[in-house]
Amino acid sequence: MTFTCISEPQASQVAIIGAGNVGSTLGQRIVEKNIADVILLDIEAGRPQGLALDLMEARGVEGHDRVIMGTADYADTQGSDIIVITAGLSRKPGMSRDDLLKVNAQIITNVTHQAIAQSPDAILIVVTNPLDVMTYLAWQASGLPPERVVGMAGVLDAARFETFIALELKVSISNVHAMVLGGHGDLMVPLPQYSSVSGIPITQLIDAATIQRLIQRTRNGGAEIVSLMQAGSAYFAPASSACLMVESILLNRSRILPAAAYLQGQYHLSDIFLGVPTCLGRQGVTQVLELDLTAEDFQALQTSAEAVRQHITIAQDLLKSTV
Repeated sequence: MTFTCISEPQASQVAIIGAGNVGSTLGQRIVEKNIADVILLDIEAGRPQGLALDLMEARGVEGHDRVIMGTADYADTQGSDIIVITAGLSRKPGMSRDDLLKVNAQIITNVTHQAIAQSPDAILIVVTNPLDVMTYLAWQASGLPPERVVGMAGVLDAARFETFIALELKVSISNVHAMVLGGHGDLMVPLPQYSSVSGIPITQLIDAATIQRLIQRTRNGGAEIVSLMQAGSAYFAPASSACLMVESILLNRSRILPAAAYLQGQYHLSDIFLGVPTCLGRQGVTQVLELDLTAEDFQALQTSAEAVRQHITIAQDLLKSTV
């Protein structure tokens, strides 16, 4: 018996730099949702290859035809449509995202140079903390137009806020939508007036004191998980958040998602990557949406931006001192 199969067009390819918990879980999400083929890269000998083989062997159960390959060679990532950077040190108990600044600044700069050299037309998604600062450094290192560089954290922060709202009201998470602006840290700016349940603002459903409690838990979301785990940090929700961004870009869904985007005058801010509502499509960040903020929220966003700007300066000085 003979037969001929007509091959499909080449699938999109996503390179994930860093095969830790976030990177490997993201690879799993992407292939099992049948979004793209994945190249999983890590410097730890054998780890990305072993993870990739394990995920490939699950295809018969999961029922997809996507390919995932592990490697330590950047040449294998050539021609990727999206590069996701998850490489870097993760937080330990008692450590803030900003404590990671020095070591991760060097890592981000190095891996971005190597990855973009192989895929100069890619869109770059940064997941490494401190997120907003690392996104800025990756943009500088890549030489890409700013609309092709974006940081993940806003999707994650909004997802946490949505989860806490749904648990508080005992409603389906599918009915809850939230918006969180600002830096990915203690100075993030959740917006209750733009957060709703089936279109009803949560300010009409939850009292002010409870809303503030949920906001504080959202700001402390990552640290709460680090404290509970003791040896490790969050990775399921971050991977899911990055996957949603990958999907919106590769499938050109133009979803409105909060993400760290480059600002050029929006919200009275320039030359900074900060969490804002963005439209994500095949060309990257196609639009930054400017919301009508209260005076209090506007000032909180400026405060968050100033903290990010200060840490960008510190990181740049640290990088210069290591040259």
